[in-house]
Amino acid sequence: MPLTDSYPFVLALWGWLLHLANFALPALGLATLLAPAVAGWRGLTPQRLWRAWWPLAGAGLLVLLAGLVGFGRDGRMATYAGLVLVVASLACWLQARLAPGIGSRRTPYPR
Repeated sequence: MPLTDSYPFVLALWGWLLHLANFALPALGLATLLAPAVAGWRGLTPQRLWRAWWPLAGAGLLVLLAGLVGFGRDGRMATYAGLVLVVASLACWLQARLAPGIGSRRTPYPR
């Protein structure tokens, strides 16, 4: 039967896809949580959200990949610490560029 012959291949493919998803989820989840804050809550549009999300996700995936290559395995705490430091630093830098009203005009303070 063709279905039973391909069953081990389907399981191997499914296992590989799940492992890849679990590898990428910390970076993608962190980017998803930070993107609305980086894009600015005022005037939040899908385009601004996308412009904030993809650099954060890309940097996070690069850090996880560097940890995999550097340590020879994934899931090391040093890799996750690097992920948080790099993505948070990039989020601060992006917020100054993307958030409306921040740095573009002086906010009046009550005297």
